[in-house]
Amino acid sequence: MEAGWSEWPAPAKLNLCLRITGRRADGYHTLQSVFRLLDWGDTVQLRVREDGVVRRVGDSVPGVAEADDLMVRAANALRSAANVKLGADIAVEKRIPAGGGFGGGSSDAATVLVVLDRLWGTGLGLDRLAELGLALGADVPVFVRGRNAWAEGVGEILTPVELPPAWYLLADPGVHVPTAALFQIPELTRDSPPATMRDFVSGAVLGNAFEPVLRRREPAIQAAFDALAQVGTPRLTGTGSGLFVEFADRGSAESALARVRSATPHLRAWLAGGARVSPLHAALDPD
Repeated sequence: MEAGWSEWPAPAKLNLCLRITGRRADGYHTLQSVFRLLDWGDTVQLRVREDGVVRRVGDSVPGVAEADDLMVRAANALRSAANVKLGADIAVEKRIPAGGGFGGGSSDAATVLVVLDRLWGTGLGLDRLAELGLALGADVPVFVRGRNAWAEGVGEILTPVELPPAWYLLADPGVHVPTAALFQIPELTRDSPPATMRDFVSGAVLGNAFEPVLRRREPAIQAAFDALAQVGTPRLTGTGSGLFVEFADRGSAESALARVRSATPHLRAWLAGGARVSPLHAALDPD
């Protein structure tokens, strides 16, 4: 890597459950979910500039204009909020599939906010950074805070939770699902009764409100469900097409992955471990 650059994790996430409990006056839906951070994701590369320019380097986010890139928008939001005169070159090594519900764009933006806050010496703190992140996307705050969490509101009201160690078999059916369009689907259940974290822990509240809709509408997602059902109980993450099966240990997950790859070699599938703390925060404060 060239002089001045540094590399930082931008971990993926899973929604272990996702309920829609209503709709606010501003049109946004109220949700309940459990965010699980993973030990796998993108790598964001940053280099401080003295001239105040924020620039994306490379073309690792195809189809997204530089001005629309959440990483660039995050850096500019931080510059404005902190009134800082520095800039940054930004690049990313993408591994998280777009539109899969794994939170790639949101995590990349959160990494930019948290790391540039450190590199620029702005010292805004996680609460203010989470506010800036929420303006970029509802999933950004959980990545800023870096802890597994029970989420409410539009996803911004976060209560940290301790989750047991787990390994996940992940699959990407290759379908890019536009979130805004999903929320307009008539058959989507939008009025689930509010649940509690205790309901989730007991197993009474699982599932994803978007799962039945997507399985009916997207044959590739249904086919991936059928493939993963041979090794466990598949679940959908977020509003995307990504699927996961949870295992208590790595050995069981590896065996399941081998079976899936043998039976459906065309399906992109891989493993990731659940993280107790975001790999980004672990990298920033290794002690």
